[in-house]
Amino acid sequence: MSKHIVSMTVNGRKVEEAVEARTLLVHFLREKLNLTGTHIGCDTSHCGACTVDVDGKSIKSCTHLAVQCDGSDIKTVEGLAQGATLHAVQQAFYQEHGLQCGFCTPGMLMRAYRLLQDNPNPTEDEVRAGMAGNLCRCTGYQNIVKAVLTAARMLQQPQQMAA
Repeated sequence: MSKHIVSMTVNGRKVEEAVEARTLLVHFLREKLNLTGTHIGCDTSHCGACTVDVDGKSIKSCTHLAVQCDGSDIKTVEGLAQGATLHAVQQAFYQEHGLQCGFCTPGMLMRAYRLLQDNPNPTEDEVRAGMAGNLCRCTGYQNIVKAVLTAARMLQQPQQMAA
């Protein structure tokens, strides 16, 4: 198999690796970069456990090739926290009990992150619609929705204090 060199920025760090053309982004992140927070769930893009942020869009990394992301800026769940300080979506999921077994959580966090980047003040219906592509088999989604709404408020607080 021929190898292709891919170069991208992942969680603020430039990386360059040789990959086979058929390497899925999720496998590249987990196996080449050792970023195992991105989970492999269904391999069909239905569950969303593998959701990452690529060039400002949520994508399901189980259906994107690493070579498709050459030159991209990628954020994984490992890139949310700043050192020991959790990102607001991580803190809100913890605070509102928006997780149970934790398998879907990285994808949920990444989808919530992008949703709040695109819509900083969503309604409950907008959160439900925005998170619809990510499945959780443990919860009834109520606490996940509460967590996203809480994160939205948390992210607004610094702006309100500055005003």
